[in-house]
Amino acid sequence: MAYEIKRFPYSGTIDADGHVLEPPDLWKQYLENEYKDRAIRIRLDEEGYEYLEVDGRPSSQAVKGTLALMGAMGDENLHPSPDRRYAETMPFGAGSAAERLEMMDRENLECCVLYPTLGLLWEIEVDDPKLSLAYARAYNRWIADFCRSSRGRLVPIAHLTMLDPEGSAVELERAVKDGCKGAWVNAYNPRRVIHGNSIHEPLFKKCCELDVPLAIHPAFTIHRAAAGIFDWPVPGHGNADDAPVKQRTVTDDGAGGVGWGDALWGRAIVQQALISFMALGTFDRFPKLKLGVLEEGAGWIGSALDRIDAFVAAIDRHRTRPRASEYFRRQCFISGDPDEFTTPFTIDYVGADCFMWATDFPHPDHPHDWVDNLQRYVAPLSPTTRAKVLGENVKRIYHLDYELPTSSSSSEAA
Repeated sequence: MAYEIKRFPYSGTIDADGHVLEPPDLWKQYLENEYKDRAIRIRLDEEGYEYLEVDGRPSSQAVKGTLALMGAMGDENLHPSPDRRYAETMPFGAGSAAERLEMMDRENLECCVLYPTLGLLWEIEVDDPKLSLAYARAYNRWIADFCRSSRGRLVPIAHLTMLDPEGSAVELERAVKDGCKGAWVNAYNPRRVIHGNSIHEPLFKKCCELDVPLAIHPAFTIHRAAAGIFDWPVPGHGNADDAPVKQRTVTDDGAGGVGWGDALWGRAIVQQALISFMALGTFDRFPKLKLGVLEEGAGWIGSALDRIDAFVAAIDRHRTRPRASEYFRRQCFISGDPDEFTTPFTIDYVGADCFMWATDFPHPDHPHDWVDNLQRYVAPLSPTTRAKVLGENVKRIYHLDYELPTSSSSSEAA
């Protein structure tokens, strides 16, 4: 889809959480030989719809025909079709490093921190630690190659798995040597062990040794909104009170169903993961660990920290440990969306050094008009806070060093 590319007026701006659309043959090309027959692939079913295959089996979570919608930012047609193909519908800048840099020049973005797309979908399907780490390792090799010629403006972030903390620590060291500036883990842990648990300490220790941040990024989970508490009727299926709720699919009724609940439910999972580092003393054991929370908004963090501070104060009258707000200011960062217009009024209260922003390009759950929204977002901020949120915080936390082009391309429609 063609859309207008606008130019953001402030220099020094960095996208803290953009995405790439990986090539369909990434895992076939980058997996070690012993895993190649178990590569992640895109297949066609008997009706011509694309589906994701993981470890030789169709994905149980990715709705068939929707892979081509992963790059549908700003597209009003969010319906699967046999005529839409993932590799053939990538928007400008989503799957090509050269195009992404050209788009960034036109948008006046200095740098973009990159996360995957297909890489967000497979982890829920895999409970084999060795295979999970092999999939992540293959992606990490590819994303480092993808970013290598960008002069530091495209920033690779390593995908790691909580299924194998020791192996992930080894992979993090390899990936950082290869150019990755940090790491991310899924908000959902297939082993169902909360993130701050001491079992994951080999990874935290390695992050501290290498002085790279670790971010929690949402991906597919096995849970739906209020799973086990409420049954949500699925639009178009006419569920009776006593009828089982069918698996959620993409329907013509985009305004109803469990998706509304999911919009906030994913945030609750990330919040639990974040709180575990405070509640379990992980930040005390690793005071140099930098932990990020991505793509679940940022406006909630002020009230969440207030609530935790008040709760802990009521049960720990002697204040033997730092408050949650103190932990957060000391060791955490959070990325918000340009259309969160209440967030700017909490940034200085929580701590201006902790906030970033992100486009989420090219994913369909965010609009393509981020330039207009971000201008409104930063309008209430002081020049000092604005500069931190737009780019200085990302550059400092990820230790970015990049080379800008001598001139920028003109802003035109893609």
